[in-house]
Amino acid sequence: MDDPTRREHGFRRRWWCCTFNVLPLSPENPHLSPHYRNYNSYCKAKLGPQKNDSLSKLTTSNFVPNSPQSSKSGLHLVGRIDPRRILSPGRVSPIDQTDSFEEDHHSSHAIPSAAAAVDSMPSSRSRSFRANVESPDSHSGLDPGQGEGGTGGGYDVRLNLKGKNGEVLVLELNSGVLASNSEVFAGLIAGSLGRKMCRIEVPEVENLGVFRETIELMFEEDIAKRLVKIGVYRAIDILEVSASIMFSRGVLSCLKYLEAVPWTEEVEEKLRSLFTRFKFNDATSRDILARLCSQQLTDTHQNLARHLVSSITSCSDANARNELKSLVKGLLCKSSVYEKEQPDVDKEDFYAVCQSCLNVLVNLFEEACDAIPHERMTSKMGKPLIELISRQVDNINWLLEILLDRQMAEEFVDLWAHQGNLLKMHGRASPMVRYELSRVSAILFIAMGTRKLHCHLEGRSGLLQAWFGPMLLDFGWLQRCRKGLDMKALEDGMGQTLLTLPLNQQYVLFMEWFRCFSKHGTECPNLSKAFQIWWRRSFPRGSETYGIESR
Repeated sequence: MDDPTRREHGFRRRWWCCTFNVLPLSPENPHLSPHYRNYNSYCKAKLGPQKNDSLSKLTTSNFVPNSPQSSKSGLHLVGRIDPRRILSPGRVSPIDQTDSFEEDHHSSHAIPSAAAAVDSMPSSRSRSFRANVESPDSHSGLDPGQGEGGTGGGYDVRLNLKGKNGEVLVLELNSGVLASNSEVFAGLIAGSLGRKMCRIEVPEVENLGVFRETIELMFEEDIAKRLVKIGVYRAIDILEVSASIMFSRGVLSCLKYLEAVPWTEEVEEKLRSLFTRFKFNDATSRDILARLCSQQLTDTHQNLARHLVSSITSCSDANARNELKSLVKGLLCKSSVYEKEQPDVDKEDFYAVCQSCLNVLVNLFEEACDAIPHERMTSKMGKPLIELISRQVDNINWLLEILLDRQMAEEFVDLWAHQGNLLKMHGRASPMVRYELSRVSAILFIAMGTRKLHCHLEGRSGLLQAWFGPMLLDFGWLQRCRKGLDMKALEDGMGQTLLTLPLNQQYVLFMEWFRCFSKHGTECPNLSKAFQIWWRRSFPRGSETYGIESR
């Protein structure tokens, strides 16, 4: 006994054909039809020797220009198919060979009507199949079993899809369903009234599978459920085809589905490209555009960057602060993958935050200098001063790295060289606290020595005269508490920066280093290589001295 559920749901009639079968005898396969061979011989005798494919061109009817598709969304369900009938599962539609031949013979005489259908479409192949989609119309409740003009029988349209790679896919469809869903196909079918079989050819289709799936959606009652199974990336391809053939119900369903799901960056770029080529006049499309681009920001990029930087420098949680520093630095750096024609960050905003951090650092050092020796140094808020000072130095170095990346750190050299209050307190503060100041100087020396920071002579001279001595005193503490600092790069940077000064200034600073190094040894930086270069430049050979003086 038959299952009533199966009778109710299992045998829902599908009004499209899509199976691969043995190559039938039809006008699409003239080499198998004896009537076609006789007719071909007749034409050769009448018209002279021609290529076989030129004869087949006479029997084609309405041509629809190309529907552009993304090559990334290839469907492997469609293999290499020579021109053949694609029929529905489990059935073969019987077509008499003689009738097919007679029909093709009459079609060959209906070329003017086919040409008129072609002329009704836009002339450009790349644009003629694309159209701006207006507000989607509601799906017509036309019975699939009835074709255009009230004709029954179901399959009265043969859609011939020809891929760019030579593959061919033929679908036999119902004209009523096709015309009620697609404005493009409706116009082509209307131009072929009176024919037993309307033939529509779509040449140079880039993705046959996507085009076929789009046609299948016309026979679906709930397109949204089908899109969930298809996926986001494939839905964008179907949206493109739906917009090209003016399949309004498919366009609306794809837009609603895409608006409701998360996107990857690849999907976002694909949607952005699609929306630059198509215009969708629908509220859902506006929601998608709002996710793609922010038309009205409540805050500018500069103000937002300043707010983020200020929030990070005042963050009290160490783990959160480090995580946010890495995030914001990656966003603001010029080499960031996220930067897409964003305006430059306002330099004044960054230096305002730097000055704020320096003011806090001065206040903390004043508390550290006033603290009683051999007593745990704590701030007025009850937190250790060493921790608070280290945090502010980290903030300054983080801001300095961003300024260096954006080549805006030249003014910071002057700003750091004129920190007179910090220089005075450096001599009075405990070594376990004061070495934090030399961490800032170390970043500047390394940047200058590696040519990442280009500064004028007055700035370099002022920086070395102010912070070279404290660096010699704090080098031992920097070795023990490196905190990510490359000591070898620091020594090379100090030596290279010294060599950029005039020789008489180099003499003063190298003599200071020589005395400190001879007294403390490895507790001082090793500038031996730079000292040798200075010596050779200061005391050249006699002939070299004479040549220089003569100039």
